[in-house]
Amino acid sequence: MNWVFLILAGVFEMIGVLMINKLHKDRNFLSIFCLLGGFGLSFFFLNLSMEALPMGTAYAVWTGIGASGGAILGMIFYGEPRNTTRILFIAMVLSSAVGLKLVG
Repeated sequence: MNWVFLILAGVFEMIGVLMINKLHKDRNFLSIFCLLGGFGLSFFFLNLSMEALPMGTAYAVWTGIGASGGAILGMIFYGEPRNTTRILFIAMVLSSAVGLKLVG
C-alpha cells in the first residue's frame, strides 16, 4: 500500500506543477485552490508512504514521477518540445524510479 501512496503523491505533484503554469496564465481562485490542493495532497501521500519506505527511495521516486510527469504534461498541454532526446531522458528518470523499487 505504501507504494500506492507514493505513486499517488507523485501524481498529485504533477497536478501541482501543472497548476503553477495555469496560475501564471489565469490568476483566479480555482487555479490557486488546485495548486494548493495538488501540492497538499502530494505531501500528505508522501508522508503516508514514508511510514514504511526509506526516505531516500521515497523522495527519489516522488521527485522522479513529479519531474518527468511535469515534463510530459508540459508537452501535452503547453506545446513544449517533443524531441527524441528529451523523451529518452524522461524515460531514464522513470526507469531509475522503477529500479529503486526493484532494488528496495
